[in-house]
Amino acid sequence: MAMTMHVDIVSIEESLFSGLAEFVVAPAEMGEVCIYPMHAPMLTRLKAGVIRLKIPFQTQELVIYVSSGILEVVRQGVTILSDIAIRETDIKTGKLEEKNRQAAAAVKNYVSALEYARLEVELARSLALMKGTERLLKGKNRI
Repeated sequence: MAMTMHVDIVSIEESLFSGLAEFVVAPAEMGEVCIYPMHAPMLTRLKAGVIRLKIPFQTQELVIYVSSGILEVVRQGVTILSDIAIRETDIKTGKLEEKNRQAAAAVKNYVSALEYARLEVELARSLALMKGTERLLKGKNRI
């Protein structure tokens, strides 16, 4: 059996992979990197692209698409934190369409929440202005 290392790949939404791998290929910001067991410690940013993992006793590599993120290599293994990530198998089975629908709903709710927060700020400013003018008018009536 070949040497292996522990690899964790996590997106904002879920853990995509946690297990042993013989190597990891990732799209680092300055170019593609290949990490093997016993690699020197490293921290790098990732750009959009493909992460490939060679899983022991499997002929096909595991492929995960990432939008961006961070790759860290330590003695215990490799950790990849990504903003958005999806397995190649999920794309092929149609899970991507479902994720797109969920993302669209989340964005719609986020925009609504953002608009709501903006309206709350405007309301607070209006109330403060109204209270200030009331104080000013009360002060002028005394004179």
